[in-house]
Amino acid sequence: MKVACVGGGPAGLYLSVLLKLQDPSHDVTVLERNPEGSTYGWGVTYWQGLLDKLRARDPESARAIEEHSVVWNQGVAHVRDLSTRQPGDEGHGIGRHKLLEILAARARALGVRLEFECAVTADDLPDADLVVAGDGVHSALRTRHADHFGAELTPGRNSYVWLGTSKVFDSFTFAFVETEHGWIWCYGYPFSTAQSTCVIECAPETCAGLGLDRASETDGLVQLEKLFAHILDGHPLIGRAGADGGSPWLTFRTLTNRTWYRDNLVLLGDAAHTTHYSIGAGTTLALEDSFALADALAGGDGLPQALARYERERRTALLPQQSAARLSAQWYENLTRYIDLPPEQMFALLGQRHSPLLPYVPPQIYYRLDRAAGQLDSLRRLKRWLGPRIARSAHTRALAGRK
Repeated sequence: MKVACVGGGPAGLYLSVLLKLQDPSHDVTVLERNPEGSTYGWGVTYWQGLLDKLRARDPESARAIEEHSVVWNQGVAHVRDLSTRQPGDEGHGIGRHKLLEILAARARALGVRLEFECAVTADDLPDADLVVAGDGVHSALRTRHADHFGAELTPGRNSYVWLGTSKVFDSFTFAFVETEHGWIWCYGYPFSTAQSTCVIECAPETCAGLGLDRASETDGLVQLEKLFAHILDGHPLIGRAGADGGSPWLTFRTLTNRTWYRDNLVLLGDAAHTTHYSIGAGTTLALEDSFALADALAGGDGLPQALARYERERRTALLPQQSAARLSAQWYENLTRYIDLPPEQMFALLGQRHSPLLPYVPPQIYYRLDRAAGQLDSLRRLKRWLGPRIARSAHTRALAGRK
C-alpha cells in the first residue's frame, strides 16, 4: 500500500512506524509543512497505560520515549496562602520536540520518507492509496470537504495560554490566585530535567480585567510571573519563540466530526477530534488513533471496510474521554463553587471533576459521599449508577430549553 500522512505530529509519525513494522513493503511518506525541529509546544503528559501500549507495539521507540521522560506521583494544590499535597497516579512528561525527534528517527530507520517544508493543499492531494489527514484542528484537507465531514467546533468559556518555565516542578502543580478581577490559575508539570509546562487559565472577564488580553506577550509574562511568583521561585515564564507580538491568549474549541473518512482520505488526531487540555489526554488519544487505524488496515478487509472499522472503534473509545473532558472544563468554569472549601476537600473534588454527579450535588455533601463510597461497595455502585443518569437528564432538559 502507498500511504501519505499529511502532518508530522505524533499520530502521523507513529502510524508510519506501525505500518512499516506490519509490512516493510508499504510505501509510506510523511509530509510536514514546517521545517524539521520547528515544532511549537512544551511538554506533553501521558500515563502508564499508554507506555504499556507503546511497548507492546514497538519496544524500541517506547524505550527511547521512557528514557527521555520525567515521572511524578504526587499532586500539589496552592490556594491563596494554603497548600495541600496528595499522592496520585504515576504521570509522565516528555518534551513535544523530543517526542517528535524520537518518532521521526524511528520512522526514518524503518524506511519512511519524511518531507519537511512540504505544504499539501486540499486541491493537490498526494497520489496514494490512502491519504491520512493528520494536519491538526484546522485541517485543510478536512475543510476542503466540510459538508461531507460535518466538523463542528464548540468554544469553551475560559481563556488560556500555554507557556514554559525553567522551574522544574517536583509534582503536578495547581496554583489558584485570587485577584480583584477574579481567579486565575495554572497547571504546571515537568517534562525534562530543565523545564516544565505551565498552562494558565482564567475566566474571560478576569483576563480582560487584568488587561492580559490586550498586553503584548512580553508584558503579559511579566504580570503572570508576579501573580505566580510563589510557585516559580524566581524562574521566568517562557513564551513562544518568534511570536508576532499579539496576545497569546486562546479559547479552547472542542472539535467533533460527523464522519472521519471520505473515499481514501481519513482523519487522524486533532483533525478528527479534540478534548479539553485539562485532562491531559490529547497526545495519548492521537496515538491511540494511530493504533486503531494501523490495526484496521492490517485486518485484511478492503479499504472502505477498514476505515469504517477504525471510525467505529475510535468513536466508541472516545466517548468516556470526551465526557470527562467536558466535565473537567465545566469544573474550572464553575471554580467559585469549590474554591472556598478547605484545601484538602477542594483538591479531592478537583480529582473528581470528571464525575457526572458532581455538578448536581452540593460540594461538601459530594465530598462526604465520595469518602463513604471509598469504604462501602454499595455506595460506590450507587454513585456509578446515579451519576450518568442525572447528567443525561440535565443534558436533555438543557437541549429542550434551547428550542
